[in-house]
Order: sequence, then C-alpha cells, then structure tokens
Amino acid sequence: MLSEAILYSPISELSKRIQSKQLSPVELTESYLARSEALGPKLNAYARLTPDLALDQAKAAEKEIHRGHYRGPLHGIPYAAKDLLAVKGLPTTWGAKPFADQVFDHDATVIGHLHNVGAILLGKAAMIELAGGMGYMYASASLQGEAKNPWDQSCWTCGSSSGSAAVVAAGLAAFAIGTETWGSIVCPSAFCGVSGLRPTYGRVSRYGAMALAYSMDKIGPLARSAEDCTHIFAAIAGHDPLDRSMLPVDRAAFTFSPAADLKSRALRVGWLTNAWKSYDADIPKILDAAKSTLRHHFPSVHDTPLPEGPWEDAANLILSAEVSSAFHSLIRSGRVKELTDPMGKIAGYVSQSISGADYNRALRIRDILQRKMSAIFEAYDVLVAASQPVTATPLNLNLFTGLSFADPLGAIGNLCGLPALSVPCGFTEKHLPVGLQFVARAGDDAAVLQAGRIFQQATAWHHKHPKL
Repeated sequence: MLSEAILYSPISELSKRIQSKQLSPVELTESYLARSEALGPKLNAYARLTPDLALDQAKAAEKEIHRGHYRGPLHGIPYAAKDLLAVKGLPTTWGAKPFADQVFDHDATVIGHLHNVGAILLGKAAMIELAGGMGYMYASASLQGEAKNPWDQSCWTCGSSSGSAAVVAAGLAAFAIGTETWGSIVCPSAFCGVSGLRPTYGRVSRYGAMALAYSMDKIGPLARSAEDCTHIFAAIAGHDPLDRSMLPVDRAAFTFSPAADLKSRALRVGWLTNAWKSYDADIPKILDAAKSTLRHHFPSVHDTPLPEGPWEDAANLILSAEVSSAFHSLIRSGRVKELTDPMGKIAGYVSQSISGADYNRALRIRDILQRKMSAIFEAYDVLVAASQPVTATPLNLNLFTGLSFADPLGAIGNLCGLPALSVPCGFTEKHLPVGLQFVARAGDDAAVLQAGRIFQQATAWHHKHPKL
C-alpha cells in the first residue's frame, strides 16, 4: 500500500507522477480502496465502494498512459461521488430509505465528464437523506448514519455532502464531488479542513442528479486545495443540452492553465463585516490572521457590509416550495414517513402549504437582491468571510436548535447563484479546522479560485491532515 503522504498528495502532484509513469493508477486505486475499506465504515463516509469498477477503470487508464494517450491532470486519479449522482447500473439511494434500491440506466453528466478525462470512481459518498430537503434535526439523518469528522470522530462533518467531506479529509480518495443548495459544500469543507468549490449556478450540469431546489442546486468539488478544485471544475463545467437550466456554451465552459500568472489580475477584496453575528471563541483571532495575510498579498482589502434585507426568509421559502414540488409524489404517497429523521417525516407537508403568491413574492425579493449584489461587485471582485462561525459540532447535537443561526451570506450566495470557495485558514485549540470563504459575482468562478490559490500559496493549512 502506498504511503499516507502520497495518498494525501494534491492532484497536481499525483498527476505529475502518473504522467511520468512514476506512479501506477492501479496501485494508487488499490491503496485508496484499501484505506477506504479500513476507515470508511468507521467514519460512515461511503454509501458503497465500487472496487470492480474502480480497478477496471484504473487498468484502462494505466494502459492508455503507457501507450502515450494521457488525457490530462485527472487521468488515473481516484474520486468519490455523492450518492445523489446517477451511475449506470449501481444503486443511487439519495441517502434515503424510500430510494434504497433505486438504480438508473444512465450516468449523470458529471460522472460522464469525469470518466472522459480518465478519473476513477472509487464509490458513492454517503449523504444526508434527500440532501436535507425535508429538513433534519440530527446528523444521523442518513442511510449510513452520522458521518464522523476525521479530525474528531465525536463531531459531525456538516451538510448534506457529509460523506464527501469525510472521504477527502480522511485521505480515502484524491477528491470528491458534492452538491450545495444552501451550505452543503461550504460547511463540510470548513468543518473538515478541505477546499470546496460551489460553482456559479448553471455552469455544471445537473442531469442525472437528484433535484432538490431547481433554481438553487449546484454541483462542485471538494479536494485538497484550491488548485485541485480548479482542475476538477475545468473537467465538469460546460454546457449540457440535457439540463435546461444551464448557462450558454460560452458562459458555462471553464479552462485552466496552471502556468497562468496569479498576479495577472489584481483582485479587489471586500472583507464582510456582517456575515455572522458571533463566533466560537477561537475563530476571531484566526480570522484576524487570515485578514492580515490577505492584506499582504492583495492590493486592496477593505471592510464592507452585506445588504440588509429578508434574504434568508426568501431563500427558505423558495427552497421549501421547490423541494415540495421535487418530492411531491413521495409526500403525497405517505412514504415520506420512511425517512430517518423526525423532522424529515413531516416538514414536506408544511412546505406544500406555501402559496404561489408567496413564492412569487420571494422571487421578486431575489430580483432586488441580485441588483444589490451587482452594485457591490462593481467595487469588489471577491468578498471574504468565515465559512462558518462555529467549528465542527457534536454528532448528537439537535441541529435545529444547536446549529441554528443567521446566515445571510449563505442565503445571498445561493439565491443569486454566486460562486464560493471555502479553504482552511487555521485550527482552534481543540485542533478543529476553521474555513475562510471567497465569494464572487455570478460567472466569475475564476476570481474565487485565484483568490484561494493566492491565499494557499501564502499559508500551509491545506497541507495538514488528521491522524487516523
């Protein structure tokens, strides 16, 4: 089995070794599978491993590379996919008992894109049932149970991409694919000390992915670094006629050159003063250090507030209405009672009472917010704040009461379809990670990735990993 140092290497390093034939995709896959089989069950990280598929793909990748057909930086790189992405012939459970035996006859577009660049699917990552769409009170709201944080296994990983974050943080794969409707990439990345990208709405196809909220769902990577996220995003972004919500061809595609000068664009940074009302004890000093780093490496860093408004109310209403539509049959059939979480069993019925008038009013509020955010981005290229005001929470916490606080930036970012990147920026005295998030205007994913890469060139937090 390969060393832990290699298994925690960033994609950029693994790909160099694979391309130069110093590292075998088969050996790398076998090592990740062995580690996943040993540690995955302890963390409830996977819905299922796919060893036969993974080894077949690894052998094919190795043959191609030895013949001189190298597809790029993800060729021969093993990954995990959140279990709401369809993989032909394999169960795709959406983390929920009513869909435990669900099998599709096609791959999600994202899975197809990754296959085309030679990435190797190790397995399906565990997730919160129905991506939390029905609401949930406990981290145990999943077919696999609570996803345990590799930094402290008495703590949770956060969000519906809970297994994806555990897989990356524990070194069970080189990267994972997650999704976000509100917080489910940013929060797990922060709690688990990994880098996670929430792309602009409409840049990554959702064909073959479970629909939660049609106007808010997004698919993105969790990985070792901002640069790794950039490689993965370049592979999965792009127009897909099978997803009617996608941006046009010229606005959906994304290309990346590692040789590009990070200083070629002087990013104007806005440090958000009202993203959170309060923080856990250790977080303010960690944020102060991060802000100091930004001031040293960006030409302009100024304090700025988010616009005040009923953004969270509007986001919650739109989310709830769209979830009730997506799962109309499940709710009306009564099978919603098969869900694990007590809130999940009943919240859908409440959501179905939302009126069309209220939904349309929330859409008008979204329009107002989008104009306000466009005005802010006339002055700033990137907005920065803590990814979360708290660190990883206990597994048995009642999330409805214990992890319930105002999140205007999460509401604004997801209502407006803005890209965001969470990167680790420090650790508390209890050795729990703290995340810093960069947010940019819709379509400017390059700005958050550039900001994250510059920050990580100046810091080493993303190189740390838990001892398991």
